[in-house]
Amino acid sequence: MTTPAQAVEHAITSRRATRAFLPTPVDPALLHRLIEVAARAPSGTNMQPWKLRVIGPQARERLEAALIAALESGEMPAEEEYRYYPQIFREPYLSRRRKVGWDLYGLLGVTKGDTAGMKRQSAANLRFFGAPVALMLTMDRDLEIGSWLDLGMFVQSLLIAAQGHGLQSCPQAIFARFHPVVRRELSIPDSEIVVCGIAIGHADPDAPQNHLVSEREPVEGFTTWLD
Repeated sequence: MTTPAQAVEHAITSRRATRAFLPTPVDPALLHRLIEVAARAPSGTNMQPWKLRVIGPQARERLEAALIAALESGEMPAEEEYRYYPQIFREPYLSRRRKVGWDLYGLLGVTKGDTAGMKRQSAANLRFFGAPVALMLTMDRDLEIGSWLDLGMFVQSLLIAAQGHGLQSCPQAIFARFHPVVRRELSIPDSEIVVCGIAIGHADPDAPQNHLVSEREPVEGFTTWLD
């Protein structure tokens, strides 16, 4: 019999960034429950800074069409919505980034210099990898770093809650790169930052990209034990 501790550990350690989904729908009542559970995430002074949009079929069709058009035209904003990555990668972060990137592209058959293959993967990303549930997360622009921490804990709680119910997920930072398009199509005011998208559904077991298991540093590599 699985204990509660084992169930929680399994939900955390078995979760992967799923990049291909089956069309199997997700019960709206279950999705509502997952969001309700995630809202119990830690939040400094109970600010609860997250804002979530569940994107329905018509809005999603418009959004994806506009995003793919922007990708094809090369239309990109002059400035990022926020800086996710450092301007200059250094070790050990550079090696980790390259390793997971080429591991993924290797599973997809995309070789170095294959611009078309990389663009196809970006297009799949902008289509929420075919997931039946498409979410967009924002937060008020005038909030500070502590609220970003709260936001991350909300996202993790949502992903783990989904995993516990047999659903897979993928948080997607790519939408922040196309924030003018996302903002226009979803009527997001300038007072909110487009943080990320989230795809939720059932993973396609036959998709090679879903077999990627990223490496993690051993505990000793990032932990200092103080007496």
